[in-house]
Amino acid sequence: MFEKDFLYLHLIELPYFRALVRAVEATYYQDLDLKRPILDVGCGDGHFASLVFDEAINVGLDPWHGPIHEARKRKSYLHLVEADAGNSPFQDETFGSAFSNSVLEHIPHLDVVLKDTARVLQPGALFAFCVPNPRYFSSLALTHIFGKNYETWFRKISRVEHADDPDVWVKRLESAGFTLERCWHYFPPEAMRVLEWGHYFGLPAWVAHFLTGKWILAPSHWNLSLTERYVRKFANTQAVDNGTFTFYLARKKLITQAPNTR
Repeated sequence: MFEKDFLYLHLIELPYFRALVRAVEATYYQDLDLKRPILDVGCGDGHFASLVFDEAINVGLDPWHGPIHEARKRKSYLHLVEADAGNSPFQDETFGSAFSNSVLEHIPHLDVVLKDTARVLQPGALFAFCVPNPRYFSSLALTHIFGKNYETWFRKISRVEHADDPDVWVKRLESAGFTLERCWHYFPPEAMRVLEWGHYFGLPAWVAHFLTGKWILAPSHWNLSLTERYVRKFANTQAVDNGTFTFYLARKKLITQAPNTR
């Protein structure tokens, strides 16, 4: 069976620091049993789903007008819905599973979104998602020099509202109607520092995207070979105790009714 080179596929379209972490995350979905219909909570421009899944996802949900219309061009979803995930237009128990890839950490009204996601899932449905944990900030190279001020700055530029440990997520999930099945940490501190510096060294890619709509102007091997050789050293998909991100598998609780004794 042919295995996709997720790192290279991401590198030819994304800044290298984003390609690195997305490539690692992409591998985790290959062994997941996502029952249809599937909901992507925060689909963005659809790039991630277009590389990870061979079949179109049933529904992509996102509140941002520009990215979701870009997702339409990729044809990775059967349906795209522009709406807030905290007040989605779906009926109760519509979906057989859902996933949200590096999205929930950016949402201020997170608890509302989790509850509404549970509402539209069928009992026992899998909800897979990944988010940063506290080591996302504590592992930063410049935090050790500039302290809390730099952490605040990096939080702002990466738009991370939530970077919490599993015990915090367990409480959130339980309150929303989920049970945590398992989770694992990934992306060790040395990889996180590659991501950190990429926010600065990747500035030319931001300029290119602003001017042309493309992150990579020359998506060819000759242009990306040195970058690929360097980044691939950090594309470790193994779970690590000191990982800066955490992947979660949760299930919507099964609601059982008391027997009728009449």
